[in-house]
Parts: sequence; C-alpha cells; structure tokens
Amino acid sequence: MDHAQRRRFLKTSLCVASGALLGTSTSAWSQGAGKAKTAGSRKLITRKLGRTGLELPVVNMGVMRADNPSLVRAALAEGMVLLDTAHGYQRGRNEEMLGKVLADYPRESFVIATKVRLESGSSAESIRDFLSTVDISLERLKMKQVDILYAHGVDSRESGLNPVLLEALKQVKQSGRARFVGFSTHENEPDVIDAAVEGGVCDVVLTSVNFMQDHYALVKAAMKRAAAAGIGIVGMKTMAGGYFDKARSRRINCKAALKFVLQDENLSTTIPGITSFDQLSENAGVNTDITMTEEERDALVARNLEGGLYCQQCHHCVDSCRRGIRIHTYMRAFMYTYGYRDLRLAHAALSEVGAEENPCRTCDACTARCVKGYPLRERIADVQRVRMIPEDLLVDSGVGEA
Repeated sequence: MDHAQRRRFLKTSLCVASGALLGTSTSAWSQGAGKAKTAGSRKLITRKLGRTGLELPVVNMGVMRADNPSLVRAALAEGMVLLDTAHGYQRGRNEEMLGKVLADYPRESFVIATKVRLESGSSAESIRDFLSTVDISLERLKMKQVDILYAHGVDSRESGLNPVLLEALKQVKQSGRARFVGFSTHENEPDVIDAAVEGGVCDVVLTSVNFMQDHYALVKAAMKRAAAAGIGIVGMKTMAGGYFDKARSRRINCKAALKFVLQDENLSTTIPGITSFDQLSENAGVNTDITMTEEERDALVARNLEGGLYCQQCHHCVDSCRRGIRIHTYMRAFMYTYGYRDLRLAHAALSEVGAEENPCRTCDACTARCVKGYPLRERIADVQRVRMIPEDLLVDSGVGEA
C-alpha cells in the first residue's frame, strides 16, 4: 500500500468508524454497545469480554513499565479494574509490585492478567516449564489464580495451533491457575486471532491494534470473527509508539488514537501503558467518552505520513533483506528506545537476535525495504548500540506508552 493509498484508507476508516457516533454516542450505548458503571461520580463505558462474562471499562491499565504503587492505586480508583502484566516485565519486579499493592484489595475488586512464554523443548518438558513459570508468577502476585493467562508473543498461525501450546493452556485452566486463557500477539495479528478461534482453547486474545497499521482492516475483520466465536479481544499498542519522531517533538494524539480503535465494538477493552498520573488522567477520560471529534480525526491523519516509531512487524523488510536479518526486532527495539525511552525493553528485544554489533556493516548496499519508508539501515546502526550497554547499568525511565 503506497502513501497516497494509506492516507485515503486512514481517512476513510476514521470517518466510517467514528461518523456514526458523532452526535449520537448516547443512543449508541443505549442500543447495547456497552453499559455504564461508576467510579465515584463518573459513569464508565464498559463492554463484555467475550464469553468470559467479565464486564470491563473500555480503557484499563497496562502496568508493564509502571513501578509506582500509588499509580496502580489511582488507576483502580479511576475504575480501571483490569491490570495487565507479564512474567518478564522488569525481570519479575512488575508482578511483585502488583502482588504487594493488590494484597490490600478484595480479590473480586480487580481483574489480573499476566503472560508467560512457551519455551522450546520436548512436549512434556515445555509444558512442565510453562506451568512452573506460571507458578512463579502466581507466587510473585501472591495469588492462587489469575483471571487471564496469556501465552506470550504468539507470532503465527502455526505457533497458535501448536498442540503443545494448546495443551499447556488447557492444563493452566484445568488446574485452576487461571480462570481464562489466550494468546498475546504483536505480529501477524489476523492469522494469530484466527488461530485462536480455530484452536478452540482461547477465551481471550491480546492484540496490537492501532491507526498506523496498514493491515488494520484485516485486524478488524479478524476481531469480528473472534468476537462472533465468543473470544474477548483486548487491544494493546493502541498509540503506535506515542511519537512520530525520534526526538519526540511530534507527539501522537494519544487520546484520539485510543478513541479510534474503540469505535470498533468487537474490541472489548484496551490496556495502554501508563507510567504517569498525567497519562492516567488522559486515558481515564476516554472511559467516559469515546466520541471522536473532527479535530481528533484530523490529528491522526495530518502527520501519518511524516514517519513514525511504530513497526507493524509485517516482515516485508526481512523478506527483502539478502541476509534475512530480523530487522523487525531491531525496529521494535528502536521504538522502545525512542518512543518508550525504556532501554531495558530495547536490550531484551536485541538479545533475541544476539545483536552484538551492527549486522549491516558488511553490506555495501541495502536491499531491505520498509513499507512505511523507515530508514532501516540507519535505525539498526543507531539502536544496536543499546546492546553494548551492560544490563546492570540500564535504567527504566518510565516514559512513553505501550
């Protein structure tokens, strides 16, 4: 899809998605699009999470990079009852922090989701290790059961239909370690969502979805199929990195980006990363009004073609690289570095590819191409330097969005 086509698609999507709600949002909700709950005196827009029966506000809290217990308490006070974490976030400290905070709250007053990766190995070994890792997460969280357990980072239809993965999720649920199970996915989202339907095990899918995706229409169609099958859909990466540029001088209108994805009623809820009270306030405002204004739509369109930090993980660059370098992983690390300002996440991503030095240094000319026109070689040379920093010297800045 070229730039002109992408601009037309985005404008059409924004207008179609939000046009029906402009000026008629109250009647739309009264027709069953959602129900209202309250946080203090505020009425929150809520939706059912598929067949789980959970009714959640449309905006909740991604806790990934948050390390302030008071911020979590403030989110709960705002009615953000779903708290999303993972086994590996902050090397386990994220789950530990939540465990300490939530010990002061009635168990029925919040919904907790965490994520665990299935490591390679024999079937029995992989499942045993998966369950053991889940147990460590439960110990950190000081809980006997989480509400949602995701198999973390499912990246293809094949991996989503892996019998070992499906069996591991079945055992997690049957053992009572989790009420509901599912996948999280950052790439090939339509295929992974369809695999969740086909596999018959998933109750929930956590997926990247945002206005910068060239394949947004395909993600949207897959979410509709999943919703029809009773699977709840949770959105992440809704703000596409938060900024259009490395210098962070051109900020994405995050409230508009969040409202955009929520025009699709097949999206049950979202978990934008929250690391400050200002972000919490901004996101909480969407829980009471998802109507998009003309100004907000224009804000998403205006700079859409000026660049960006969000990599949609389409692998086109890998397919066009003569060496088959995992460029999409470098691009994800670039977003973590300059969008999130989180060197730990960038370091962890680069560790996946063993990036000890610039992999492009031996190529005279670059054959790799990015569908969004990002300068791949330049960004790889830039971000690979993060891998050179000893891990114990890295500091989480807690700035940005997820």
